[in-house]
Amino acid sequence: MNMSGQFLWVIFPYMCLVVFIGGHIFRYRKDQFNWTAKSSEFIEKKQLKFGSILFHLGIMPVILGHIGGLAVPKSWLEAVGVSDHLYHIGAVYIGGIFGAATLLGMLILTSRRFTLKNVRRLSSASDLIVNSLLLFIVFMGMYSTIVTNAVQPEFDYRDTISVWFRGLFMFRPDPSLMGEVPFSFKLHILSGFAIFAFWPFTRLVHVWSVPLNYVGRSYILYRRNKSN
Repeated sequence: MNMSGQFLWVIFPYMCLVVFIGGHIFRYRKDQFNWTAKSSEFIEKKQLKFGSILFHLGIMPVILGHIGGLAVPKSWLEAVGVSDHLYHIGAVYIGGIFGAATLLGMLILTSRRFTLKNVRRLSSASDLIVNSLLLFIVFMGMYSTIVTNAVQPEFDYRDTISVWFRGLFMFRPDPSLMGEVPFSFKLHILSGFAIFAFWPFTRLVHVWSVPLNYVGRSYILYRRNKSN
């Protein structure tokens, strides 16, 4: 593997992960007041609601599917009775449905941000970059799943990408595994790591601000003023 391969499949992923972790720590310590999603709901609701519902309903199963496909070795699934054919059905057809919902949601949200003048005026440069990059990531994921798998049915990412990915977290990445990976998969992976590097410096940080305290908080009581 040449130097470009070493950079793309060893150095670059680790750089993105270091920035992801360090950036979150820095921003939480220095910039908590801007740890927000800066909602534009008061400007336009209909497209935001429809696009957001589609995106969030689709992205969670997509993330779980990625975790299952990348983190769980192929041999483990075969040991519990999940054959290649059964896995392929789940990844392509079920994953394709949720992927399509995610893509449609991102198309709506990105179009809204770029085409509605008041929403775009409220948007920062990082908002536009993140929307565009997320749309590209989801599109390349769908393209890889639907088109590349149809054109190259013999390719099984669990024998290459998944092994390389697990190697990153064991500090034994093998960049040679990525040599024969189709170009669409490579773009999907590299752009995915890029979004991790951007993450701490954008509104994506709101993902970690789940209001769990709302579950156990006391009720707010309202009493009518009898003097009126």
